[in-house]
Amino acid sequence: MAETTRAGFVALIGEPNAGKSTLLNRMVGAKVSIVTHKVQTTRARIRGVAIEGDSQIVFVDTPGIFQPKRRLDRAMVTAAWGGAADADIVVLMIEAHRGLTRGTQAIIDALHERASPKQTMALAINKIDRVQPEVLLAMTKDLNAAYPFAETFLISAEKGRGVDDLRAWLARSLPEGPWLYPDDQIADLPLRMIAAETTREKLTLRLHQELPYQLTVETENWEERKDGSVKIDQVIYVARDGHKGIILGHKGETIKAVSKAAREDLVEFLGRKVHLFLQVKVRPGWLEERERYGEMGLDFNDGNT
Repeated sequence: MAETTRAGFVALIGEPNAGKSTLLNRMVGAKVSIVTHKVQTTRARIRGVAIEGDSQIVFVDTPGIFQPKRRLDRAMVTAAWGGAADADIVVLMIEAHRGLTRGTQAIIDALHERASPKQTMALAINKIDRVQPEVLLAMTKDLNAAYPFAETFLISAEKGRGVDDLRAWLARSLPEGPWLYPDDQIADLPLRMIAAETTREKLTLRLHQELPYQLTVETENWEERKDGSVKIDQVIYVARDGHKGIILGHKGETIKAVSKAAREDLVEFLGRKVHLFLQVKVRPGWLEERERYGEMGLDFNDGNT
């Protein structure tokens, strides 16, 4: 008799920089979500697919939930809650060294209102190597008093500690049913978007302060070549002329370094040679353009006040 298969969606939610993208990449076993030390890096709901035994776990790595100020912020937060609403299991991630912050309390308050009775809620306390065991114990009690989580996991997404236990529990807890994606698929983002996100990650790591939040990257052209390689043309949109100069850098050094780093990541991800060409365009109003939001996988209308 055939084994029973399970499949479903798992949403990772939490404040910006809680480690959601790092956990997603570790669960999937490949880099499908960009990771930087800066907050609010993830903009769209990114799906990564992991196989555990007879279960297919479809992870939704949502943007961090925070107090939005701009249209883009509001669209990101709406996308995050949308990802949670559609999931079979929701995992709230918090940083161990920060504990129950005001932001996390606000998310828990919202879960009391928004969570469906059909959904399973779990807690993952991340970056556990940063605090003492007795602090973790007290924090676990406080958080479970604030919300009735089905399970609590103490993990280090970066080092992999506790991640296997979490993945095994998720696999057992998903509903029975056929798999949702082919068994060799690890993400449902189009390759064009993954390529754009890869370049945006390198820009975010390279640039300082607010500039990463004032730019977006789009893949304009994707050309499969006869020799098996791929030619990718991308545009980096910025809001001001001064930003263009910063991205290009002295004698083009910054853009060259970004292009090289992005190309190396894409070669590893795609498993073939990549020709990557970047250009920078100034579009003062891109943060208010519907088309830009569509390219990011966000709903422009969700940014309305």
